[in-house]
Amino acid sequence: YDGTNLIGWQENQDGSSVQSLLQDAIFQFCGERVTVFSAGRTDAGVHAVNMVAHFDLEKEQEPETVTRAMNFYLTEKPVAVLNCEKVSDDFHSRFSCLARHYKYVVINRSSPVVLQKNRAWWVPQKLDINAMKTAAQKLVGKHDSTPFRAAQCQSKSPIKTLDSVSITQSGDEIIFEFSARSFLHHQVRNMVGTLVEIGMGKPYDIDEIFAAKNRSAAGINAPACGLYFVKADYPKAADL
Repeated sequence: YDGTNLIGWQENQDGSSVQSLLQDAIFQFCGERVTVFSAGRTDAGVHAVNMVAHFDLEKEQEPETVTRAMNFYLTEKPVAVLNCEKVSDDFHSRFSCLARHYKYVVINRSSPVVLQKNRAWWVPQKLDINAMKTAAQKLVGKHDSTPFRAAQCQSKSPIKTLDSVSITQSGDEIIFEFSARSFLHHQVRNMVGTLVEIGMGKPYDIDEIFAAKNRSAAGINAPACGLYFVKADYPKAADL
């Protein structure tokens, strides 16, 4: 989905959400009011390459039929269903998830973005990619991630384990990739904002940021437009 004009994943009264669009498509298809649960609840403006979600239907339906029908009712909407399949009763797109993967796209050049508008963060100041790579490796591992946590985060604990982070550059495009079992609200965007400021020459020390245990110790919150939910990992079917 393209999150540019959506309020995010979560359904509420403020506008169209990914969840509400999917639920409406299901109702139009089969007349059942369901709740669709996702692997991640993205914010307004955030995109997804391959979000995983699940819902329960009372009436048996073939997966191919569900896919075609939902996409028919999602025509002209910024959401598409790539595939549907039946899963075991104890599968849950959120709680069964073993790892979540995000990427963040930065366009680093003096000229404004046109084709990538609303789909990347334009940073006109030249970035030191080696400084960002060095700092990024200090984010890996288990940490009290309060400095990268949004004030409205509802997670019970700020302790998170980042499995991997990588930064690659191709021309004027810089890709940040993050993998973990779970993330705090705004954690990826706050880490990217901090790394980009390091790339600009700001003398942040990641170890000192973690030690401060305070949001004000870290850098800015990167814009939502550059963030993409890439995929979610689950146990093999036989393990569920």
